[in-house]
Amino acid sequence: MNDTNSELLAALESADQIKVGDVVTGEVLAIDNDNQAVIGLHTGEEGVVPAREYSDDRSVNLADDLKVGDSIETVVVSNVTSDKEGVAYLLSKKRLEARKAWEKLSFAEGDVVDATVLNAVRGGLIVDVAGIRGFVPASMVAERFVSDLNQFKGQDIKAEVIEIDPAKARLILSRKAVAAQERAEKLQEAFSRLTVGEVVEGTVARLTDFGAFVDLGGVDGLVHVSEISHDRVKNPADVLSKGEKVNVKILALDTERGRISLSIKATQPGPWDEVAEKAPAGTVLEGTVKRVKDFGAFVEIFPGIEGLVHVSQISHKRVENPADVLKSGDKVKVQVLDVKPQEERISLSMKALEEKPANKREDHEDSHGASRADVAAYQQDDEGAATLGDIFGDKL
Repeated sequence: MNDTNSELLAALESADQIKVGDVVTGEVLAIDNDNQAVIGLHTGEEGVVPAREYSDDRSVNLADDLKVGDSIETVVVSNVTSDKEGVAYLLSKKRLEARKAWEKLSFAEGDVVDATVLNAVRGGLIVDVAGIRGFVPASMVAERFVSDLNQFKGQDIKAEVIEIDPAKARLILSRKAVAAQERAEKLQEAFSRLTVGEVVEGTVARLTDFGAFVDLGGVDGLVHVSEISHDRVKNPADVLSKGEKVNVKILALDTERGRISLSIKATQPGPWDEVAEKAPAGTVLEGTVKRVKDFGAFVEIFPGIEGLVHVSQISHKRVENPADVLKSGDKVKVQVLDVKPQEERISLSMKALEEKPANKREDHEDSHGASRADVAAYQQDDEGAATLGDIFGDKL
């Protein structure tokens, strides 16, 4: 054989050789039990496409997408050693699609693009941008820290391109700035449609120690813990749950700081609404001592309703320190002296239910059994009536 024929034969043999990185078209010969497709190549050799190299969808079943005889285009990833006779190459369909997408790259750093979240990993989100696999670091997912990234799986999001390196197939994106802009736009729209004082329906979006954030249709408003219920709430999670529908009253719209203040309790009947009918002056009730102060004791007579028994109304006997005769949790009987629902005040007396000592002069006592001196002390500086601050004290 002359040199010319030898060179031609070598060239033909070289043309038939398959190399890593080559794009090859083959025929599906079988789908095996390991969820991978066996592909027949033009050289007479075989390659294999595992499900992980076919699609980013981890649940894909190749038998649903391919059938024997189908033609498929792939890229050669590597030479392999296989128990299956004739299988010589690891092939990938998804890497070929990614390569083609990089070749058709139509965006640059700084552009805002549409992305689909494929998966959530410890460090952030894996996304698809026009066929290119990208990554959104956890610190760039939202304006605030997001503890559960799984909530984004399957969502279509907008993100800003931070870094592109085609040579390394590297695409880094940020959703943070885009999310801030979207939130600003939604806030502006919300401020234009919401009015202070109106009652609207919302959905509990998240719970914190200091309150609940309620979604009003793309924007969140805060229900402070003190505005959740007329009853005392220590932990918002005890009375509310994420996803719960609630009616809220708009308390304030702060356009400068982009904040919406809400109240749930303002939409509900308050404990003071019917107290004047349930406990008019002269009514005798049983209550529970809640707090003891130097000037008297606060007694709960209905759920959420506390009245003040001034030190002068505890007993006909002189009481220097209310703590000497009363303690939190004591059950006591009291008589209502005065009710002012609008001011959320109610004055109570224990002394009025006691028999008057024989040595007390009647002309020095009022109709409730309190001496004029006691009444004067009780009324001085309005100490005899429970103010809202007195009643809720530590609660506010």
